[in-house]
Amino acid sequence: MSKYRDLEEILPLFSYEEGYLISKQGDLTAGFCLNLPPLFTLSQSEAKGLHGAFVKAFRLLPALTVVWKQDWFVKSVFGTPADLNSNEGFGEETGFLSRSNSRFFQGKPILEHRCYLWITFPNPEKKLADSSLSNLLRSHWVGEPYFQKNLLDSYAAVLAQLEHLLSAEGIRILRIPEDELLGTPSQKGIIESYLLSPSSRNFPEIHDMEFKPEWKIGDQFLGMVSLSALNQLPPEMECSKVFEPYSTDLSKFYLGFASPIGQLLDCNHIYSQVFQMENREKHFSALEAKRLRLHALSRYSRSNELASDSIAQYLDESIREGKTPVKGHANLLIWADSSSELKQSLREVSASLSKLGVLPKTESWGAPQLYWAGIPGNGAALPSNECFHLNLDQFICLYNLEGASFSGTLPKGLRLGERRYGQPVWVDLSDEPMRNGWITNRNKFILGPSGSGKSFFTNHMVRSYYEQGTHVVLVDVGHSYQGLCELVGGYYFTYSEEAPICFNPFYLDGEVLDTEKKESLKTLLLALWKKEDEVFRRSEYVAISNALKNFYEFLDRSPEVFPCFDSFFEFLQGDFARLIEQEKVNSRDFDLGNFLYVLRPFYRGGEFDYLLNARENINLLHQRFIVFELDKIKDHPILFPVVTLIIMEIFISKMRKLKGQRKMILIEEAWKAIAKEGMAEYIKYLFKTVRKFFGEAIVVTQEVEDIIQSPVIKDAIINNSDCKILLDQSKYQNKFEQIQRLLGLTEKEKAMILSINRANDPCRKYKEVFIGLGRHSQVFRTEVSLEEYLTYTTEEKEKLRIEELCSRFGGNREKAIAHLAEELRS
Repeated sequence: MSKYRDLEEILPLFSYEEGYLISKQGDLTAGFCLNLPPLFTLSQSEAKGLHGAFVKAFRLLPALTVVWKQDWFVKSVFGTPADLNSNEGFGEETGFLSRSNSRFFQGKPILEHRCYLWITFPNPEKKLADSSLSNLLRSHWVGEPYFQKNLLDSYAAVLAQLEHLLSAEGIRILRIPEDELLGTPSQKGIIESYLLSPSSRNFPEIHDMEFKPEWKIGDQFLGMVSLSALNQLPPEMECSKVFEPYSTDLSKFYLGFASPIGQLLDCNHIYSQVFQMENREKHFSALEAKRLRLHALSRYSRSNELASDSIAQYLDESIREGKTPVKGHANLLIWADSSSELKQSLREVSASLSKLGVLPKTESWGAPQLYWAGIPGNGAALPSNECFHLNLDQFICLYNLEGASFSGTLPKGLRLGERRYGQPVWVDLSDEPMRNGWITNRNKFILGPSGSGKSFFTNHMVRSYYEQGTHVVLVDVGHSYQGLCELVGGYYFTYSEEAPICFNPFYLDGEVLDTEKKESLKTLLLALWKKEDEVFRRSEYVAISNALKNFYEFLDRSPEVFPCFDSFFEFLQGDFARLIEQEKVNSRDFDLGNFLYVLRPFYRGGEFDYLLNARENINLLHQRFIVFELDKIKDHPILFPVVTLIIMEIFISKMRKLKGQRKMILIEEAWKAIAKEGMAEYIKYLFKTVRKFFGEAIVVTQEVEDIIQSPVIKDAIINNSDCKILLDQSKYQNKFEQIQRLLGLTEKEKAMILSINRANDPCRKYKEVFIGLGRHSQVFRTEVSLEEYLTYTTEEKEKLRIEELCSRFGGNREKAIAHLAEELRS
């Protein structure tokens, strides 16, 4: 006959006082939330470090303390109202591409992870009971809470030390506040979520809980797989193991031992890892007594002698090495929407455990008692017959050491996807790493061979920074950024016979001629006049300086004159020539005729008269998105040096004059040509000083040989770029040691880079990218909406279709991209 009970009557919790949950057995429980390192980011040595930190921290706890760690993995979809209102959502985004990405990710399946640590100080008068004496159906009071002042003080001191030890190893541990634990009138607490199904977002709600004939809570079906005996464990355990899908012949990729039943297990589950600290002396005394009994009986059975020797060996090792004995148990609580789905999930759990060398046991009769003991605050109700004896360091190998990726605060950085499920996370590559002390500058070095998704990633990164108010200057040689530039209404400078590239460095846009602008114009004029190996005299430098000063004074008196190279040239021919004649400047000190002759090709009617006389797109200081496409002039002996000088002058002007605004210059493959044209000093200057002006310099390259052979890259760029971004390097894995040595990569980072794109989800279209920020590194997905893909596409057919739609919609590129995206979806 079925028995029914009111949950309120049998709930084993009594109250919450002084920061502790009090059970009806008189136990006190402190609750903590842990933030574990993201999945796929731990090296073998780091996993050992975390393992050691937990062991050291838990050894501080007094005997009989119950430590219950719960990892909650809950299937959900991205883009729920809760997501959109949180920092991890996208409710504040306003850009066209940001909104399209929000729609793209809305409804995508994800696996949420939360990690709780419950430390229970049990009533000293109570011991762990077996399943038959569980408090599952016990509604009466059986103990008094131990609220003696000296005990509370000792508990508080131990917990403070534990928090300090774990925090020192990089594990963020926070005490769970009362509202989060018990809930509020408008929100479920952790205890309610455990009892009423963690998957449910409805509140308030009431469900029946039944254990027979099927285990159900409301319409959810539950099951459990447990590790409750020593013979279920593998002969050897380590805190990490090689993850074959991401490993190569040249690198081993390590994963936490329990991660396959944690973040890698794609179903709703709670992984519980619980142990009770044994009284060391009593435990060893009991084992010694057992050893003596077995030894006395050894003449009757060989097995008794072997068991006696094993106990002796265990005692010798434990006492010699100061091991801490514990009574341990682990289980996985699984829930699903249907009985068939639950059976499938149980099969997946059993398979995952079997791969770890663990013998799975599907709980039936003991499941309700284990579930009941898992209620936060009821850890001391753990059935003793479901536990096994081993040392603390051995049990911690069963700990799940990895969690979900951290998301930065909206809208800083760029939105990428975490590696396992593609859940969108905000990754700040600049400010947060600086604040945390991971990096000392915001410069970036990007390496990715052709076809690795390098240009796609840089477009995504640049677009994200632009939408957050950054001034962007791009130097390209492959038309990679034309679509984005046209979408945001930026300036796109490129060369063609019909529309050659042109600038106007003489236009000040109402600004005064300051020393910096004068110096940049002098540098430009000297570069036009003298060859790189020619030396200019001091008198020539002074003459050019005077010419510029007098020219801008002339412009102040003649507002009808438009400032450009033509008007400057004419000023030199007229007013300045007369001034030199009046001052009787010797031609040996400054040969004006030679100066004008050499510069004549840039004057009206000359071969390059278009270059310095632009009358459109001349307000470059306040234009936030500028692309210089240099593909057709990168080998030109006259145009390329002049254009690169102007580009550097533009960015340096932005860098110094735009106070409090982020500035970014990104140089694609053009850096090779720039370095050849004597511009290496500019690159060095940029990378060393840009950080002082809230700016960042980025260089992008694809060939390994370019890095190795270029002293500029080695000495200036790599040494001053704390952020290293690498894409798929599988083409270079046999000579990756050179890259590793050059970039100063660790073995862990090498393994992460060589694992890129090795086990991508075949149902999703994306490329992976490695981002290293000092000692912190991780691999992410670059996955975007169809609208963003069409913005960056270099496929000719798609580009032509966009241009056709642009013409139809009166030049509205945003509308054209949205229309084509709908066409392709339908």
